[in-house]
Amino acid sequence: MKMGGLLARIVGLGVLLLPVPLSAQSSDDILAALEKRIQRAAKESGPSVVCIHVSRSPDYHQAPWGSPPNLEYAGELGAFDAVAARKKVADHPQRERLLRAIADHDLSDPTVVPEAYGSGLVVADSGLILTNFHVVKDATKLYVRLPGKGGSWANIYAGDPRSDLAVLKLLTPPAGLKALPLGDGDNLREGQFVLSLCNAYSPGLRRDGPEISTGQIVALRQALPSSNLDERELHKPTLHHYGTLLQVDAKLVPGCSGGVLLDLDGKAIGLTSAVVAVTGDRPGGLAIPFDKGTKRILEVLKRGEEVEYGFLGVVLERPEIRGLRENGVRLFRVSPGSPAGRAGFTGGDVIVSVDGKPVRNQSDLLLHVGMGLAGNTVKVEARRGLRLISGQVKLGKFYYPGPILAAKRPPARFGLRVDHASILNQRNPFPALRVLPEGVVIREVIPGSPADAVLLQPNKLITHVDGKAVTTPAEYHEAMAKVGRTVKLTIVSPEGPAEEVELTEK
Repeated sequence: MKMGGLLARIVGLGVLLLPVPLSAQSSDDILAALEKRIQRAAKESGPSVVCIHVSRSPDYHQAPWGSPPNLEYAGELGAFDAVAARKKVADHPQRERLLRAIADHDLSDPTVVPEAYGSGLVVADSGLILTNFHVVKDATKLYVRLPGKGGSWANIYAGDPRSDLAVLKLLTPPAGLKALPLGDGDNLREGQFVLSLCNAYSPGLRRDGPEISTGQIVALRQALPSSNLDERELHKPTLHHYGTLLQVDAKLVPGCSGGVLLDLDGKAIGLTSAVVAVTGDRPGGLAIPFDKGTKRILEVLKRGEEVEYGFLGVVLERPEIRGLRENGVRLFRVSPGSPAGRAGFTGGDVIVSVDGKPVRNQSDLLLHVGMGLAGNTVKVEARRGLRLISGQVKLGKFYYPGPILAAKRPPARFGLRVDHASILNQRNPFPALRVLPEGVVIREVIPGSPADAVLLQPNKLITHVDGKAVTTPAEYHEAMAKVGRTVKLTIVSPEGPAEEVELTEK
């Protein structure tokens, strides 16, 4: 956008906060004040906006000079030691070809053109970088370049495809990193002026810092179109298909995914994406706002943990049935034993709010419940006939298929890892039981462990630990932390009644 055009809009709207009345200021004064605000915001935030070089090449693991991947945690990509790789092929008959391949795979070399790239922003002084998940999806190596501070290889500390967010951890973070403070993404306005900073790789250019673009927020609560989903992923929509995004007309070029959107005070209000704007062919792009929900997800990712989204356990009535045009979402059916069922809700109820946030349509409900996160309790209000009812719902976990990218996994005492039982309602039938008992489902059995020795299997339920009822993974881990070398578990399976199993650590 040309500065003159931006200035004209600011003059017309009178939004620039200056001590002198707008009518008494000259155009030069307004332009100078605007330039200073943009320059100050870019100068203060620019050092925290990085360029991410991405490779998805299998050669890091399969080539003669490669190293085996970490099979326990796919996000641990590690550094690439080109010197050690060259030593491996010193006596190889195809040494020259392999040496060229090694050079081409060294993302730390400024002359190497990366296979893919994006931007990111520092969210912890210790070396945590936030970017879009799609930037680093299926990566085999990552190298992060920092303005004026060299760079570092990075691991995916935690990644979440449903929010399209990922946090990277620098392996050798330089001194002086400064996290970019997050602003208020809940009270943004259409027409609000914004500043975009992205640090995209530029072939032939050696720009030591982010690219700056100015513009406005065109629309709030925009949704990604279903055409954005691959046919194989139609059953796994992201949060952003329910309407979370900002549409901006700031120039967002390829590589701007993972950049930062700032207000004119220099506060980070969103994470930019180079995805084409959702309305027509208007230039610009989209951004994930740093609202309360996104910040809650970000805190989980910064801990290196899996994001677990909330689940009600209901089937929604399609609005076109009976020609419904009511405000709220009518429940067609509530699954027996589901979080909503245990809270007293039933088919025919019309949900109108979740934790005080209005529910106008199905997207609102799916978004608010999901953002509530599993294990938390939310207040749900609904209409039942002419009455307004409410209930406290302890959310289950929404089952989202796909690999888990989280550096910190729960402990596996006695060789067991568990999950929320609600995923059974979505993933596997439980035909022998009309109402799923409260408990936790066995998610993983470690080979050679005490649990493996007694033939415990995934998808069975644990309802008690040493006689104490457990209904969530958090309660299970708390109970397991108090047991000694031996524990008695109450196990429920579809094939028969409950049984008690005793495990002893070696």
